[in-house]
Amino acid sequence: MTENPPAWTATILGYPRLGPDRETKKALEALWAGRADLATTEQRLAAVRAATVRRLNALGLPAHDGSIPSSFSAYDQVLDAAVAVGAVPERFADVVAADGTVDLAGYSTIARGRGAQAPLEMTKWFDTNYHYLVPEIGPGTTFRFADDRGVREFTEALADGFLTRPVLVGPVTFLLLAKAADGSPAGFAPISRLDDLLGAYADLLSAYAAAGAEWVQLDEPGLVSDSATAGVEDLPGLVRAAYDRLAAVTGRPRLLVATPYGDASGFLGSLGAVEGLALDLVEGSVPADRSVLAGKTVVGGVVDGHNVWRGDLVGALATLRRLEGAAAHVVAGTSTSLLHVPHDVTRETALDERLRGWLAFADQKVAEVVLLGRALGDAEAAGPALAAAAAARADRLAAPGVVRPEVRDRLAALTPEAFQRSDYATRRAAQEQALDLPLLPTTTIGSFPQTTEIRRARAAWARGELTQAAYEEFLRAEIDRVVRLQEDLGLDVVVHGEPERNDMVQYFAEHLDGFAVTQHGWVQSYGSRGVRPPILWGDVTRPAPITVPWSTYTAGRTARPVKGMLTGPVTILAWSFVRDDQPLADTANQVALALRDEVGDLEAAGIGIVQVDEPALRELLPLKTADQKAYLDWSVASFRLATAGAGDATQVHTHLCYSEFGEVIDAIDGLDADVTSIEAARSRMEVLADIAGAGFGRGIGPGVYDIHSPRVPSAEEVAGLLRAAVASVPARQVWVNPDCGLKTRGYAETTESLRHLVEAARTVRAELPAAAR
Repeated sequence: MTENPPAWTATILGYPRLGPDRETKKALEALWAGRADLATTEQRLAAVRAATVRRLNALGLPAHDGSIPSSFSAYDQVLDAAVAVGAVPERFADVVAADGTVDLAGYSTIARGRGAQAPLEMTKWFDTNYHYLVPEIGPGTTFRFADDRGVREFTEALADGFLTRPVLVGPVTFLLLAKAADGSPAGFAPISRLDDLLGAYADLLSAYAAAGAEWVQLDEPGLVSDSATAGVEDLPGLVRAAYDRLAAVTGRPRLLVATPYGDASGFLGSLGAVEGLALDLVEGSVPADRSVLAGKTVVGGVVDGHNVWRGDLVGALATLRRLEGAAAHVVAGTSTSLLHVPHDVTRETALDERLRGWLAFADQKVAEVVLLGRALGDAEAAGPALAAAAAARADRLAAPGVVRPEVRDRLAALTPEAFQRSDYATRRAAQEQALDLPLLPTTTIGSFPQTTEIRRARAAWARGELTQAAYEEFLRAEIDRVVRLQEDLGLDVVVHGEPERNDMVQYFAEHLDGFAVTQHGWVQSYGSRGVRPPILWGDVTRPAPITVPWSTYTAGRTARPVKGMLTGPVTILAWSFVRDDQPLADTANQVALALRDEVGDLEAAGIGIVQVDEPALRELLPLKTADQKAYLDWSVASFRLATAGAGDATQVHTHLCYSEFGEVIDAIDGLDADVTSIEAARSRMEVLADIAGAGFGRGIGPGVYDIHSPRVPSAEEVAGLLRAAVASVPARQVWVNPDCGLKTRGYAETTESLRHLVEAARTVRAELPAAAR
């Protein structure tokens, strides 16, 4: 360790990785498509990293004290850690070089799969819309410092004149988030391998020290999550032993342990051996026992890394002041990595200027922590800037449209009956008569591939180069093509394919008052996938029907049942940047009322199946058990408010994806949807045990085709998954569908996969006993 490293005044825990113009996405997808070789791709990713470091320095983070984090990932930070410590499943042995390293092509194979090599499972990262890849750890997994990509990226920045702070998922969180590898004995828990893993981390720290690193950041968000830590005996003791061991590594860099996304107060006493702590003081709080901070550098995470509103900097400064005297050195910081917000609000020139003045994207949040760091040393000099931030917050609360009396009055008039439908047995009988579907009905989740032609037409229409009439004619032709394809494949329930939708949340935000959308506000969802979350700034209303024209057009092009597609209120909130001036439950119910009106209009137009997607239901679940019931109560209520106006014969579907569903299975049941489709293929139907155990009595569609991988499952593979489904759930309840929408896939793989899906459904349908049929 350097004896006296420069003292930080401000830092962040991480920065967006896609690039301001999605340079990372474009580089990776060019590699995957064969348009670029490995060397070219590495050069392009290196350019993104260099631009990031220089940008952070220009925003006020010094070049030589380690306050700039080296937090880049080409795909996922958990995958990076797995590769670094050699925890690559045996089925990917062919992508690991003799020296243990994995090149970008092999790394992509682990993430996305190839042929018979199924990719790592993917699920949500704590309470965010980011998806991470789940490590597979067994009793025989060999850990060693295997791949030095992170060290090479550190030295790359150093050669460019920047002493950065390497960032790595901590060893405890890495194992808490891992799943037991196939073939592990019953009851095996990956966290039992912690002592073995620490040797690899110790060697990695030594390598960073040899390269010149003065600080390394180890992220331990697993410590703030009750679900991640459940059932682990004496976890505080394990954490203490782990970090005592890492602290004993000779000549290592100083350690900054970050605990974002919540409150880790119960574990701070176990981290006495490390030099620095980074605390989330947005979701968490200043520890009641401040003695655990003694002698440490403490990064006070007072700037919200989750949302885009300008912060209450006066209040943030007061919180930082509470750390003074307890810690050896206080640093202004972000609550989480800025991975979850877009790059720069100044690029959003199409946004209303007043609204833009209320916002802080990643670059503006860096400026906020720099300002707070300066204010810790000289509050008087920072006074005018702090006052300007306070004025912007006050202006937001008083602006027209933030409060609409007619919306508030409608909510206040709701009665319990607004949240209830008839009993399911009555609905099922009405729906069976109205729809006349076969056993194991087949359908998709809604979207079909967003082709280059669709994106070009939408862009030309947005630029005014394509008239509204011409654009709608194009969309009708696309719907016709998708309907014919579904009929040719033999799907039982048809969708229109959603060619008019840029994103399942943004599309609705563009048609609802109270929302704004961005041009460049890209946020990483997983890998190369970026989304542009809308900004929900005011009370929500629906000026006019949104989906009815496209659904009714589709119904006129086929004799098969057509499913209308809506995004649910919880998901619209989860995948938007939401106002923070009222309870989330109130905002959710405002959105739900708008959707309720849409459901009614679809039903009146003759659409007999309406799907209201809630893929983010689990995502917003609070990390602390004590807070979960209140969330589940209002989230379930908002869905029911959106759907309970439907008649008995209207079949309400919902869709959920990529989460640990066992924790919310009762809430899923409480949604009272007639059919629930759910992610299951990548996890090999693990969710079926939860469904069967809960006695789930309505329709269930456990996904049999993983759309987040380019591989095409065989008909026999799909049939095997479907056989597992009907072995756990009565066949009359089972639907056959992919895991998720198909918008990110190509038509060749989609067509072949859906053909196999239909073939598998027919095969298993024929295998069922006559009584089931």
